Amino acid sequence: MSIRALRTLISIHRHGSFRAAAEVENLTPAAVSQQMQNLESAWNLELFERSHRSPKLTATGLALVGEAEVVVAAYDSLADKVSSGDGISGELILGAVPTTLTGLVPLALSQLKFLHPGIRVRIVPGLSNQLLLQIDRSQIHAAIISKPEVLSRSLNFSKIAVEKMVLLTAESTENQTPAELLRSQPFIRFNRDAVVGRQIEAWLQNNEIVVNDAMELEGLEAISSMVAAGLGISIVPQRCIIENDHLPLRKISLGPDGPSRLLGLVSRTDSPKAGAIKAAETAFLKAVSIGEFTIKS
Repeated sequence: MSIRALRTLISIHRHGSFRAAAEVENLTPAAVSQQMQNLESAWNLELFERSHRSPKLTATGLALVGEAEVVVAAYDSLADKVSSGDGISGELILGAVPTTLTGLVPLALSQLKFLHPGIRVRIVPGLSNQLLLQIDRSQIHAAIISKPEVLSRSLNFSKIAVEKMVLLTAESTENQTPAELLRSQPFIRFNRDAVVGRQIEAWLQNNEIVVNDAMELEGLEAISSMVAAGLGISIVPQRCIIENDHLPLRKISLGPDGPSRLLGLVSRTDSPKAGAIKAAETAFLKAVSIGEFTIKS
């Protein structure tokens, strides 16, 4: 019996098949099958009903999954528990949506490192849905994301900040209502694969505003540069952290019914990094309360 075999067993349960588990664990399907056969032989247990086209866990197999999750979580947290008096140390793999990477994340991580110098944070950028999939596969420990409409019950979501959407225009853009500008000016879209992009599209449709698409981009910095160059207007989140931004831009309110995004820290309910994730949550909330990211010379 090995920790790796237990991880594979958990992956089979989470993802529904040997093949899916093989992809997650970077194994061949044959290697997954061999690991499971070795587990059954070592303990003289029947873990799978092999009469089905895709092997199905027996009651014994399901019980072992529960125990395996406890063992693997304990194994993963061993180094952290012995390397620091408060248990807040070791590596934390943190996902982050691109719009948080130049203000919120660096400010929060500076707070986290000050309070817990034993933590080593590795950042993985991605869109919210991509990061949720990586958390489910235990490839990252937690992520700062825009909250989607639906979240699995196996996940914890801790609110960090609410960011209102604003209309972004160049300073030279004529004074009109947001609706008039959106109907008359080229529109630079936020990527609709992102939660924010879908929220913006839903708001436009609900208000029966048809825009003139010019381009569709992912990064807020790229969108801001295009708008400043007079190539169109956009709807973007009003970030919770003020940054030094010298681009000639105007931010116009979309009114009380304008869309907002909810930023939060998401992780698995059974994460072995619960202590470090809680510390990260505290650091993110502290960063929001500071509200401004500046570099002191």
